[in-house]
Amino acid sequence: MSMIKGLALEGSRSETDRAALPHVLLVLDQFGKTLGGGERIVLRLAALLPQYGYRASILTFSAHPESPGLLSPPCPIFVLPLHRTYDLTALKASFELKRFLKEQRIQIVQTFFESSDLWGGLVAKVTSSAKLIWSRRDMGILRDRKHNVAYRLMSNVPDRVFAVSEQVRQHCIEVDGIDPSRVLTIYNGLDLSDWNNITRPAKRPGEFVIITTVGNIRRVKGHDIFIRSAAEVLSQFPDTSFSIAGEVLEPDYFAELQALVGELNLSGRFHFSGGITNLREHLAAADIFVLPSRSEGFSNAIVEAMAASLPVVATDVGGNAEAVQNGVNGIVVPSEDVAALSAAILHLLSDPSQAAQMGLAGKRIASERFTTDAMMKLITSVYSSLLNRR
Repeated sequence: MSMIKGLALEGSRSETDRAALPHVLLVLDQFGKTLGGGERIVLRLAALLPQYGYRASILTFSAHPESPGLLSPPCPIFVLPLHRTYDLTALKASFELKRFLKEQRIQIVQTFFESSDLWGGLVAKVTSSAKLIWSRRDMGILRDRKHNVAYRLMSNVPDRVFAVSEQVRQHCIEVDGIDPSRVLTIYNGLDLSDWNNITRPAKRPGEFVIITTVGNIRRVKGHDIFIRSAAEVLSQFPDTSFSIAGEVLEPDYFAELQALVGELNLSGRFHFSGGITNLREHLAAADIFVLPSRSEGFSNAIVEAMAASLPVVATDVGGNAEAVQNGVNGIVVPSEDVAALSAAILHLLSDPSQAAQMGLAGKRIASERFTTDAMMKLITSVYSSLLNRR
């Protein structure tokens, strides 16, 4: 009996049409109950690839039955259960994956996250003729020592590596030892047509200025720094309100944040919005966007805030400064620096005209550099070159 189970096998095209396209397998470690940025970009890529002449399927090693990724998926989704990558079950799984790649006539395997890169990528490369692409989305924040060693030992395995920012690209080259000619920076793209109809209601006298951040609640997102800066900002601009939108992924950290809000007497002015269903509406109601992260690869949330014409205050980590041009569409500050973050927010509050101009500049930059079409043309040009397609 096959280990690989199909969870969602419906396709938007007929099987005949689908079979005529080169087949790309997107491999990721898991679909959790809450989706992160990586899982969301896999689903978007799968939905877009047929428009650019490719067929997509998704393979994951674990899927929560309530995962949003399994609701109306854009392509077939398969699960190959894998808990460890070094036991007898993993050996059996490698033969299953070999068979699957052959049966499905996979021509390109694109992997996301550590187990997918290091186990799935190696198996695909050794057992098939498929071309292998690693998608690197961070600065190794989730790795341990064995991952670092494995990435260096396998530096010549992928045919190409897609880095989500130039900072991530340099990390791949300098830390993982990957040949620079194999590593390409491809920024996450946004379909701006979804954002062009945003209307920002005018503030009525006495109405609060809203400062928000968007990101699932994890310590790496630096929400505690944001809360501490809010206390300083409110001492000078009392008609200000703050919010964090995102699912709770680390309950202990969330409890710390709630305690900090109480300790700083911010309960009436600081709100946890949870997982929001309409991001555009949420950002349309805000006036300033803040990203206080301790580590990032490249933040989708920053580009979404730019598309919503918000000025952005972001920490100088990962690819943040590649999206936020300091003084043009926002302000870049050091991470872990409450005073610097507070000063940047206060500067924007003190000069609403400049803040509005920064928001418009952000919209323009997003339309020039961070579109879905720009992202997909780069991705599929690499696919084409690897398959020697004209």
